[in-house]
Amino acid sequence: MIIAIPLCASLLGAIAILLTPADQPGRVRRIAVAAAGAALAAAVGLGLTYDAARGGYQHELVIPWIPTLGVSCHLGVDGISVVLTLLHAICAFAGVLVSYSITERVKEYFLFYLLLIAGVFGVFTSLDLFFFYLFYEMAVIPMFPLIGIWGSHDIKDYATMKLTLYLTAGAVLALLGLLGLYFAVDLRTFDLVALEQWLAQRPLPGDLQRWLFPFLLVGFGVIAPMWPLHSWSPIGHAAAPAPVSMLHAGVLMKLGSYAIIRIGLGLLPQGAYAWMPWVASLCMMNILYGGFVALAQRDSKFMVGYSSSSHMGYVLLGIACLNAVALNGAVLLMFAHGVMTALAFALIGHIYDQTHTRLLGDWGGLAKAMPFVATCFTIAAMASAGVPGFGNFVAELLVVIGAWDTYRWQGVGAVFGVVITAVYMLRAVRTGFFGPLPARWASLRDATTPFQRLPYLVLIAVLVIVGCWPGPLLAVIDSSTHSLIDRVNAIRTVARLDHPPSPSLPLPSGERGGMRGSAEAAG
Repeated sequence: MIIAIPLCASLLGAIAILLTPADQPGRVRRIAVAAAGAALAAAVGLGLTYDAARGGYQHELVIPWIPTLGVSCHLGVDGISVVLTLLHAICAFAGVLVSYSITERVKEYFLFYLLLIAGVFGVFTSLDLFFFYLFYEMAVIPMFPLIGIWGSHDIKDYATMKLTLYLTAGAVLALLGLLGLYFAVDLRTFDLVALEQWLAQRPLPGDLQRWLFPFLLVGFGVIAPMWPLHSWSPIGHAAAPAPVSMLHAGVLMKLGSYAIIRIGLGLLPQGAYAWMPWVASLCMMNILYGGFVALAQRDSKFMVGYSSSSHMGYVLLGIACLNAVALNGAVLLMFAHGVMTALAFALIGHIYDQTHTRLLGDWGGLAKAMPFVATCFTIAAMASAGVPGFGNFVAELLVVIGAWDTYRWQGVGAVFGVVITAVYMLRAVRTGFFGPLPARWASLRDATTPFQRLPYLVLIAVLVIVGCWPGPLLAVIDSSTHSLIDRVNAIRTVARLDHPPSPSLPLPSGERGGMRGSAEAAG
């Protein structure tokens, strides 16, 4: 079935590379491109054949694994995961093309890279919590050798250890939450669909949900990355080679937010309702603190790294609002930000390979030597700053609108965060590309061949298409967000009957969780 192709193509590609002699780097690269291309074609097929009108889980495939423990290899996608699968396929394909710049230990590099790609595909398509966690770890583990071997020599040792410690600690907390959920439900199954159906009729006690949810929130929030557990991420971006940074910022950071939506909101709605006001407060530190720190950076990779932490604050705010408009914006922003940041890190990698410096002040007027790269970086900066015409603008607008009735002050802070982003991104364009060109950069090579330009053009095309025509993607996302919000609305109704409304407990937002219901509740 088509649902298994992205995962299987990546795993088969890794096996083929493992069997290929190390003295044939050209063949290794072609295998990696073929595997990533097949995964991209399958992901596009999943998106085109997903029926948004019907919604729910589609393209399901179930292979029994350990029946006595309730474990099966259950694959499938809904409107949220199919969009993120497409995001990962786009970033992975572009990353493999950019990885042609890797010249040392090519076989080992592409082997780990495809394992990382396969792990992320497994997370987005798994409907079994056992395999969800297995693929989650499979996606995280290759980051250690990819950064530790091919990363920047000055900081890679510190970055790999910090990344490993943070993500391992988070994974342990998340595992405790998953095991607690497994033993709390009488079904004794890890099947996500069966758990959703069971808990829809027999929800866990509210106190138990409020105890279990923080394990999932903090455990998966580490990789989101949620403040104050974010500090591993910017230095990981800076130390990683450009193609790894593309997947790190473009896709890996989305695993945490996706897990909170899929497991936290889907299975523990009362726990989510109780804890999301805290998330709404913490995410403002992501947005504003991350933005101000990015503003202070002169290292281009650190700037984009802290910018990514700031943008993920918008995603967390969209989740915390617990209404369909904001949640649609959060998922769309995961997609748009993933494409944008993959483009930015790819361009920084191209420049670093020739200049061997990440400092914007050292670049000078690179637009004179690299007009194509300068143009692409300017486009990435405008997308990051939320300029209309790019997917980021649509997504951030939805998050702010969704936050207005629920967390108004956080919504105002989010708008201020957009202004901060515009300042540091446009300053980076001016400083790095439109200043005086140092004489030592006069011989730099631009991306001139179609092969060199292909990954950048693919990413830019996706940003523009989604920004100018977001309707189809939003329709797919919306087909799944309403069912999640409906479960939370049921909790809101009970809370309103039992307790008077308060600022930390939003009023019911309508039978579908949309903006009209939110406006009625606010009135």
